[in-house]
Amino acid sequence: MQISFTLDGRSFEKAFASLRESFLYDDFIRRSQPGDLLSGSIGISVKSGKLKKNQSNETTVTFTYKTSAIIGELGRNVRELREAIAKDALFQAFALFPSGFETAFAHTRWASVGSITDDNCHPVNNYTLSGGKPAKDEELQAGCKFYPRYGKGSWFVSVALNGDIDNYAALRTALEAGGEIIPREVTTDTKIIPLQIEKYLLDGHDLQEAFRRAVNDFEGSHAIAMVSNLAPEKVFLALKGSGQTIYVGLAPDSYIFASELYGLVEGTSRFVKMDGEKTSPGSDGGSSGQIFVLDQSGSNDLSGISAFFYDGTPLSLTEQQVQQAEITTRDIDRGLYPHYFLKEITESSLSVKKTLRGRYRIREGKDGGKEVVFNLGTDVLPERLKKALIDGSIRRILVIGHGTAAVAGSAVADALERYLKGAPLTVEARIASELSGFCLQDDLSDTLVIPITQSGTTTDTNRAVAMAAERGATIVAIVNRRQSDITSKAHGVFYTSDGRDIEMSVASTKAFYSQIIAGHILALCFAQFLRTLPDAAIAGELAILEQAPEKMGQVLSRKEEIQRAVERFAKRKTYWAVVGSGPNKAAADEIRIKLSELCYKTISTDIVENKKHIDLSAEPLIIVCAAGSPEAVVGDIVKDVAIFKAHKAAVTVFADADEDRFDGLADAVIRIPRSPSPLPVILNTVAGHLWGYYAALSIDEDALFLKNYRSRINRTMVEQDKRNASLYERIADRDFRQLIRDFSTQFHERRNSGAFSFTSVKTVSDIVLLLKYVVGKLPLEDYWTDFKNGGDLLSPIDLLDVSLGQAIDELSRPVDAIRHQAKTVTVGTSRKEEPLRGILFNLLKELNIDTKMLVGKTVPELNRIQEAVGEIRGYTLYGINNLDADGRPGDEATIAIIKRGGISLDMKSRAETSNRLMGTKKIMARTRRLYIGRGKLDGMSIIILPVLGEGNAVRNLLLIHVTFNETLPLKKKIDILGVKYNDIRNLTNEYNLHWEDSYLEKIPLEILLGEAAETLVEDIRKEISEPEKEKEL
Repeated sequence: MQISFTLDGRSFEKAFASLRESFLYDDFIRRSQPGDLLSGSIGISVKSGKLKKNQSNETTVTFTYKTSAIIGELGRNVRELREAIAKDALFQAFALFPSGFETAFAHTRWASVGSITDDNCHPVNNYTLSGGKPAKDEELQAGCKFYPRYGKGSWFVSVALNGDIDNYAALRTALEAGGEIIPREVTTDTKIIPLQIEKYLLDGHDLQEAFRRAVNDFEGSHAIAMVSNLAPEKVFLALKGSGQTIYVGLAPDSYIFASELYGLVEGTSRFVKMDGEKTSPGSDGGSSGQIFVLDQSGSNDLSGISAFFYDGTPLSLTEQQVQQAEITTRDIDRGLYPHYFLKEITESSLSVKKTLRGRYRIREGKDGGKEVVFNLGTDVLPERLKKALIDGSIRRILVIGHGTAAVAGSAVADALERYLKGAPLTVEARIASELSGFCLQDDLSDTLVIPITQSGTTTDTNRAVAMAAERGATIVAIVNRRQSDITSKAHGVFYTSDGRDIEMSVASTKAFYSQIIAGHILALCFAQFLRTLPDAAIAGELAILEQAPEKMGQVLSRKEEIQRAVERFAKRKTYWAVVGSGPNKAAADEIRIKLSELCYKTISTDIVENKKHIDLSAEPLIIVCAAGSPEAVVGDIVKDVAIFKAHKAAVTVFADADEDRFDGLADAVIRIPRSPSPLPVILNTVAGHLWGYYAALSIDEDALFLKNYRSRINRTMVEQDKRNASLYERIADRDFRQLIRDFSTQFHERRNSGAFSFTSVKTVSDIVLLLKYVVGKLPLEDYWTDFKNGGDLLSPIDLLDVSLGQAIDELSRPVDAIRHQAKTVTVGTSRKEEPLRGILFNLLKELNIDTKMLVGKTVPELNRIQEAVGEIRGYTLYGINNLDADGRPGDEATIAIIKRGGISLDMKSRAETSNRLMGTKKIMARTRRLYIGRGKLDGMSIIILPVLGEGNAVRNLLLIHVTFNETLPLKKKIDILGVKYNDIRNLTNEYNLHWEDSYLEKIPLEILLGEAAETLVEDIRKEISEPEKEKEL
């Protein structure tokens, strides 16, 4: 966290004078030394490089506070930062005086690049090893820099990053080749940002332009916040790509910016949202990314925000862009629950109820049967999607997600396959990054993509959605949060619960259950569209879903039983596995994820029958998801459990309530209400989630035990310090020895009962040995040998303190936060797509026509045929106006020439004499198809390309005069034809004619590409029949 005050000369002089009076001056000088930002660092802007009395200029004083830990704990960051600020006498000294400007920004970043240390915590600054001298007395010579635009001063640039700088290594190499050296302690990719900004400051640019140029150098999806004492009244924000978000709140007396809406709502409900994907209207088609500069020297409204694109094109902000937050602070209130996780799993049945509520009605039909009416409006299922499903235009459904959402996706895909059996559809479940990285086709216009996400901000999922949408896919998202990123990318959104059911625990629970329910409702709705299920069957399936909340409540009521099972076995086994067969494999996969997140374990998962792939020789703990399995499968599972037990595994079985064959066989049997599909997947998972929660608490209990004793030992050490006791006196201290004996007794009792099994062997063995040294049971001379590490040796008491701290870190299970990821994932893929190149795409770039402005299926077609284009002879860009309310060309539609080039400049156009849209051009505007052929009047080879604009209507037509490369070999012509080649061949065979590729050789490319397959086949038939007639003659 960084806090800045800008004081006038008189206030600064008084504050500075007070430091000597309070004996804080030396501490101030020490903390003001140049260097990378650490907790307690102080920055101060002094233009001359010295602190002078009677300064008339404003002076900016900046305080930085940091905290880092491998294992997070909910509220820990805020608590520690608050404590550091509250105890900082220097901060208080400056905070007493009125300031012109105040800026504060904080960031938690999970270390995707760099080690987890205070050096790598954000913000980071522009310090390098190449500059600065130690400060002397009242001087702050160190850290002075000279920027041509600003002169000499102790200038700093501080930055926080959300995302990744993909080309960090290359930029760092280039920087260090110029003589700058980044301290080896700093390994975060964020460090390159302030240094890249400084590079442009050294070139003579002002801060705003230096910031703009720097962010253009960064590859990858990112959100950046920057402050500097060069402009202390401003905050600079940059956003590019689909993986992150920045919201700017408009409070009465301040700007508030955050990556999540709930970071704003305590201060204001009004905000504007930056758009990192929108392309600049002034760019060459490839520039995206936005920059906001917040200026607190004016009014705290839109007029104080300077906005522009990465290429510098201004961005106008209006009141219409100001949004109202739909969530409040009560949505993230933990209440009286000890953890968000327990609160959220307890509320999960209510979330499922909300997901079901109002989505459908079941009423009496005309024939006396049941009739189902789904209440999914066009905001969920657009009309064009319904039409496409019914007429068969949609032939493929992809369900994607990451982590828990991907597991929910597999369950949803199973439902779609089951309910849509017989429909001409293929259904697949994919990991989102696998889709974006390996499975994207050029044309996805026949594909419905259903992304599932809890937060709506998962980088990999959002990027996959954006890439699929660019290729023409229809997107219907299942998401838990309103106003999240994905809602603006999807064509339809199905909100789980009520769309404001915020999950604060990283280990998501209730979203998973609701996602499965939402997916089943969608699948049943599709089944009604496609008539694969009668309404009576659909009503029956919905009735089953309606049982979910009650039965989930029955499982939750057994939490004490689950807790007892956990306490008996969880800590006794080092290796764990979760198994489930059929639909229950999804439950096993999801339980594995939660056990991993909650307990920090690497856990295997498989179907029950694949027992040979579980390392039974490790004598593991095995959780078996058996509830809901068919009778034949249960019989096999009983045999498999017996095999597990024979290998000394500890087995917990989730079984149907009336199933008794596991009694006396498994170590613990958790009763699950017997239920029809798909409820067992949810109910097994609820039990598994509770199991993971209590397992985490059980492991964390060991950490709490160590924390308690370590605190008592520390208090004793402080008292000994006051007496300046020597090591031997400390060891001889009777009270201290008694404390250690008590601790040692309990430590060994716990260890013998299975505790501390999640601590490394080295840590436990160190503690066991040190406990003997600190009470004198072992000679100290052996200690120096046993713990010789090549550096300055700590005393055994100090090393015991260190080892206990290490054990606490290894055992702490904070439940609501985990080591490696945040609730909103800020790391992951940021796929970069190479821009399409070639003779046609180069022209589009020249005309500032982005491929995003083309009909999705047109782009791969254009890419395929451009090899057949030998030359572009000219072009005409037309504007299409006066479309109807649906964006279609009616009788009032007009056409006008916007731009020309090449031979088109000397040609006459009908648009010059009549602005009425007609003929081929009107057909192209209506059908939105690519046209290849000849001009009707001049007979010249042309390509007509529809270009989309506002409302995705055809707003432009690009007519390109071309010559085709008729010298292409036949094989290349066939490649260019694509699937059209198969159509020509199959239609020819339909006439009982033998096919030969040579038939295509005599057909000019403009006809081959422009005419319909049926027309080409007729020409081929005539060509074939002429020689036959000659033979007959």
